[in-house]
Amino acid sequence: MDKRSIVGWQGYIPAITTPFDAEGAIDFDALSRLLEWLHSEGMHGLLIAGTTGEWPSMRGEERCRLFAAAGNQLSGKLPLLAGCSAFTAEGVLEFARSAADAHFDGIVVTPPPYFRPNAVELLAFYSAIDKETPLPICIYNWPPGTGIDMPLSLLEQLTDLPNVVALKQSTSKLERFVATFFALNDKVRIFGHAMDEHGLALLQARGGDGTMGAGAVLGHVQPDFYNNLWAGRIEEARACGQQDRVIMDAWYTPELVGKFGSGPAILKAALNAQGLPGGHVRPPLLDVSEEGRASIRETLVSLGRIAN
Repeated sequence: MDKRSIVGWQGYIPAITTPFDAEGAIDFDALSRLLEWLHSEGMHGLLIAGTTGEWPSMRGEERCRLFAAAGNQLSGKLPLLAGCSAFTAEGVLEFARSAADAHFDGIVVTPPPYFRPNAVELLAFYSAIDKETPLPICIYNWPPGTGIDMPLSLLEQLTDLPNVVALKQSTSKLERFVATFFALNDKVRIFGHAMDEHGLALLQARGGDGTMGAGAVLGHVQPDFYNNLWAGRIEEARACGQQDRVIMDAWYTPELVGKFGSGPAILKAALNAQGLPGGHVRPPLLDVSEEGRASIRETLVSLGRIAN
């Protein structure tokens, strides 16, 4: 069976934020409003409880409640992917079963953080998940968060696993992404295309599946990069991509680390500045400082997202 055809995931699938209130509790009313806005802005799918969703600071039952709330609101309306990363395969599978119960379409799994397993251990880790998963798997290579940049030789083995249908390759090195894309794109769906001239050239020349970007703070502009590309409106796609690159360059280092605080804090500040339900981050993270919020606001003004 062609594993690429098992799922229809493509386009812009943001890893969304999780709104917390001032006391640190999940604000489910704000979450519902955020989900409705994201759906109305035409996202091609959503990743819930990923890195941007602050899964490391959530209790297990909270993450399951998050899946239930998102699934109850949007299941069947667009693809829903569950961030199921955990320290053990058993932990991943517990979250995967919860996501399946909430009618999600797949799971996204990083290597276990902190331990930094070697290639043999990572193959065993993902193989154990693959044998028991109730949902298709997207492997997530996330060096800034895990301390591991999985080599292509390992990714080739992992994408051979029967239930692995996609790979989110979040290396900041263009040559690493391109090598991964050419080696594995015929086997699984590859996410991680930058919405810049390099990404546009690759997508035009060889096709590709999409981007699992953070936050969707520009609303329809980010999925419209792909909508325009698919329709052959290249200049319109380029214009959308240029807006995305503005925030990436203004708010993040080349290594994809936030300039004003953590990634979730920056994206929540951007949502809040636009009157959208960003909310607060949860400790140990801190909300962006007043100075950082001013810089984020300045970027949004320059893009016409808010008035000066």
